[in-house]
Amino acid sequence: MFKLFEIPRDNPSLAKAQMEAFSKQVPLLYLILLVNTWTLALSHLGLGSLWHVAGFPLGLSVVCILRLWRWARTDAEAATGDEAVRRLRHTLLLGTFLGAMFVGWALSLYPLGDAYNQGHIAFYIGITVVSCIFCLMHLRPAALALTGVVLVPFTIFFLLTGRPTFTAIAVNMALVAAAMVYILIVYSRDFATMVMAREALEAKHAELTRLSEENSRLAHVDSLTDLPNRRRFFAKLGEALEAARASGTSLALGIVDLDGFKPINDVHGHGMGDRVLIETGRRMRASLGDAAFVARLGGDEFGLIFEGGRSKAELQALGDKLCNDIGALLQFSGISMHVTGSVGIALFPDAGNDSHALFERADYALYHAKHKQRGRAVLFSASHETAIRRQRLVEQHLREADLEREMELVFHPIVDIDADRVVGFEALARWHSPGLGLVSPDEFVKVAEHNDLITRLTCTLLRKALISAKTWPEHIGLSFNLSAVDISSPEAIGKVTNLIRASGIDPARIDIEVTETAIIADYDQAIASLHALKALGVRISLDDFGTGHSSLSQLHKLPIDKIKIDRSFIRDIEDGSQSFNIIKTVLVLSDTLGLPCVVEGIESSAQVDILQQLHAQMMQGYLFSKPLAADKVLDYLREKHSAAPAAA
Repeated sequence: MFKLFEIPRDNPSLAKAQMEAFSKQVPLLYLILLVNTWTLALSHLGLGSLWHVAGFPLGLSVVCILRLWRWARTDAEAATGDEAVRRLRHTLLLGTFLGAMFVGWALSLYPLGDAYNQGHIAFYIGITVVSCIFCLMHLRPAALALTGVVLVPFTIFFLLTGRPTFTAIAVNMALVAAAMVYILIVYSRDFATMVMAREALEAKHAELTRLSEENSRLAHVDSLTDLPNRRRFFAKLGEALEAARASGTSLALGIVDLDGFKPINDVHGHGMGDRVLIETGRRMRASLGDAAFVARLGGDEFGLIFEGGRSKAELQALGDKLCNDIGALLQFSGISMHVTGSVGIALFPDAGNDSHALFERADYALYHAKHKQRGRAVLFSASHETAIRRQRLVEQHLREADLEREMELVFHPIVDIDADRVVGFEALARWHSPGLGLVSPDEFVKVAEHNDLITRLTCTLLRKALISAKTWPEHIGLSFNLSAVDISSPEAIGKVTNLIRASGIDPARIDIEVTETAIIADYDQAIASLHALKALGVRISLDDFGTGHSSLSQLHKLPIDKIKIDRSFIRDIEDGSQSFNIIKTVLVLSDTLGLPCVVEGIESSAQVDILQQLHAQMMQGYLFSKPLAADKVLDYLREKHSAAPAAA
């Protein structure tokens, strides 16, 4: 019972919420009280002494005005929980005192007037106290105390008058008081529940914000070296280019690649390789300081951004110093190792006007450094036109190529490891050029994308893939890669959908694979293209997940049906590195989003065992098979089918 009249000292947040809500009602409360009081006083002027009729309420009014002024100066939102408890206790005590004073004064006027005046007194007490109680709804103890000190004396007083009308009013007010007490208790409970729910929601929001910030940090920071990652590097490059264009200054992009790193991995293991990468990142930061933005792009490749309009001589000096610092002797656990670094640098705007052109030319310079001046820094110059001429040569042969005859496909199995069966094949392109020989898809696809040849190439390869897939069992799927240019072109997507319709193959058997980078290149058009493909009935796979520009917070917005974890995360999973946690996180995320997940790059049974512990089901890699020629696929499926019962 007494708890109903207690201020929530053990719940400061509730007290603070009550104070905030009550502070908004204070002006209305005192306005109603003062207006009604002086209306009653004016109706009784001349019926008693001036001090009795007006002097006493004047003193109470001064107290009310002072309280109103005090509340007006109070910042309820800035108050602490303890301050709120203290202010509410004062309000409870003063409210009880003022209520007793006002009702005592009003009842003392009863003998002075006639029946009309006496009715006015009853109306004043009833309507004023009801109004004030509703203003105090958020502060239950004060509202209940006011009900007690006002309505109880009022009811008793008018019951004792012996006049039927006032007796009826007293009974009515008693019933009203009982109803209001019930409402107060229910409202107070609901208000406290709402405050607790809001507090829980705010705590949940804070936790989600923290997790989002942590995910964002992980999405932009290399987990091994703690350097900015590839995604952050290209974002920074874009910002730096905009600033350089605006100011008319130059900047430079550098790519660093370690020489002799692979033998360390082969001889000493990936754990030692990780230590080398961590130390290299530390040395690069120490060597360049504020002179450059340093990031890890992947593997043993790092990126540099030099701002501030540095000259070629300054860039050469910084690059050579960096190479010397990287090449200092490494010692871990008594093992001495020597790793050097080669650097390729391209200057804006001399070497290119955008991030892609700069990166491509820095890569040319790096290639020259690794093959001609290993362990040195090389700035892109006219001497690197040889590499550009190669690109143009590939472009020329690709334009003149008989794609139907020169292009062929091989198919890499995708395996459901739990069911021990093949669920599909990924189509991989091979180009046997009469003039150039076997050309890597990494080379000719890039050329095709840059020279408006990709749509023709895509259509040729897709038609061949569909013809092959039509000979497969109905339950075997086909995965086919589309480039950034493909999904950024409505015309290309139209041709792709027409080929699928004409093939007679159930679109549900087809997975179209796109990379994160391809989606980011033209986000709006890419999303529209993916929706068009999904409307046809094909499935969309996000390829090389974790190596591009998307973030975990954006993943649920993409119209995808499957995630493919990039092989770069698998290489060191056996060493218990951060890759294990990243893969685990992605698998949990894909399961939460209801998206199947394919893990690429499987090369050992140990990797399979680890991934099965993480509940990975679909895998792809050389452990299961090398890519197969089209005429070998059915033989491979028959072999797998016959091997399954034998294994059982």
